[in-house]
Amino acid sequence: MRTSKCDIVIVGVGGQGVILISEIIGRAALRAGIPVRAAETHGMAQRGGSVINHTRLGCVYGPMVPEGGADILLALEPAEALRYGRYLSRGGVALVNTKPVLPTTVTTGQFRYPDIEEILAPLRGVARVIAMNATEIAERAGNPQTTNIVMLGAMSRFMPIEEALILDALRDSVPGKYIDVNMRAFELGKAEVSG
Repeated sequence: MRTSKCDIVIVGVGGQGVILISEIIGRAALRAGIPVRAAETHGMAQRGGSVINHTRLGCVYGPMVPEGGADILLALEPAEALRYGRYLSRGGVALVNTKPVLPTTVTTGQFRYPDIEEILAPLRGVARVIAMNATEIAERAGNPQTTNIVMLGAMSRFMPIEEALILDALRDSVPGKYIDVNMRAFELGKAEVSG
């Protein structure tokens, strides 16, 4: 039986749906009767800037996950996983989308984007790392914009919330015409992770 306490850090870049994931988790937690607290930072993140969200389930204290305290780090962009890897707890889980969003400093040739293995290696020293090309999986589901929901499906294996409640919250959080594709994305993401 899983405990209802779970500290989650969700990271990505603006436009990837970090905040939507947090909203879905929050709604599902409330339905499960689990106290939830959340906070996000998305300063210059309208498109392309760094976004970080802290979501704490079963927490009675503040909304910010302390460094070294995250049970789950969910990264929609690989370099963001490395940037915020300090939040991962020893023995935690890092779920990483391997499809990068290249910043202009890389596309203009000023800098080199690191190889995925260079990004994942330091995380592997701390936690269980599950890497997947969630963007490609979302395309198979029918819409690359459901990358965040693919990752939510994968993360559902590790959260102390019943899947049915997460799916109810998902239905409440996306427009009706996108529910089917989001449900497919969730299932495909979940299928990428064995218990």
